[in-house]
Amino acid sequence: MNTLHALKPRYDVVIIGARCAGAATALLLARAGCKVLVIDRSAYGSDTLSTHALMRMGVVQLERWGLLPTVMAAGTPAIHMTTFHYGRESISVRIKPEHGVGHLCAPRRTVLDRILIDAARSAGADVRHGVTLCELQRDVDNRVVGAWLENGDGGRVGVRCDVLIGADGLQSAVARLVEAESYVQGMGVSGCVYGYFQNVERDGSHWHFVENAAAGVIPTNDGQHCIFASVPRSAFTATFRGDIERAFLQVLEANSAKLSADVARARLIGRLHAFAGVPGHIRQSHGPGWALVGDAGYFKDPLTAHGITDALRDAELLSGAIVDGRPGALAAYQHQRDGLSRDLFQITDSIASFRWSLDEVKALHAQLSAAMRAECERMAGIAVPAYHAA
Repeated sequence: MNTLHALKPRYDVVIIGARCAGAATALLLARAGCKVLVIDRSAYGSDTLSTHALMRMGVVQLERWGLLPTVMAAGTPAIHMTTFHYGRESISVRIKPEHGVGHLCAPRRTVLDRILIDAARSAGADVRHGVTLCELQRDVDNRVVGAWLENGDGGRVGVRCDVLIGADGLQSAVARLVEAESYVQGMGVSGCVYGYFQNVERDGSHWHFVENAAAGVIPTNDGQHCIFASVPRSAFTATFRGDIERAFLQVLEANSAKLSADVARARLIGRLHAFAGVPGHIRQSHGPGWALVGDAGYFKDPLTAHGITDALRDAELLSGAIVDGRPGALAAYQHQRDGLSRDLFQITDSIASFRWSLDEVKALHAQLSAAMRAECERMAGIAVPAYHAA
């Protein structure tokens, strides 16, 4: 199949990356009337590393865009309770209705990304999977004006655009090609191993913390739970070298003997996945003819499970700036993103450092909760274009 067939020579916006950040940006821009091309090197509907959890702002975004019913209809369980375990102490928090949503959720990426990209396509975006960015096109003033794209068959096509968006993740080719610099760098880094398990009985999501280790249980699609075990990155290789399943259960047991026993009796679907961790960053995310969104521009440690929420939030901020179109709109996007992100980034960095007592990490979670509430309030007050549901 020629994935480059019948591409238009010019688009208003070309987006590199069709995961949650790129797909959501494509959806909103297409609904606003922009001519959008979004490409991704991966296959349609494929999986990717993820904690899946959506914080309230992410659920609000899906509801605002008319997609939350579709996400829930795909068998995504509603999360009405989250419990934090600090050693032997447990604190349960019921999810109260706020900002139009009364629950959280944690859809598999095979569900969420597909729903977002299907909605983008329905809104008029041109979506191509199995296509890779080769290089950028620039004018005499060094402004990005397009891209050269290729597929697995060796085909190569050039397209022009007004704005090129890098939504291509941590190892963003767009960020590298435009030489986007990080101006905030994280210090706390966790490494984790996670998998999907059936036959785990838990009410809502659970987050466990003990000295130098953490674990989580997150209900997701198909009656499964995403269960992770985390340690400081400095201890990751020594902890998980050799028998990864045995080490995984040992980290779970350090957090909760009951959790370890329950997981040992559960059925692992597929295999365990490992992420050794990388430092977080806040990066320059706009320039002449280009912008970054999602992990390409802003990434924090996954231990607080806020990444998808960041991606959906920033998709709305960036698409609003592009539709605005005035000089300085992209700079305003970066300024808004940073204002919403700095407290969350710093708190997450402290949690991921594992340099805390149980009382200290409990206090950090209280700060995190306050920062997330402030994020919802501030987003509610930011003017964005009126998008029209497909």
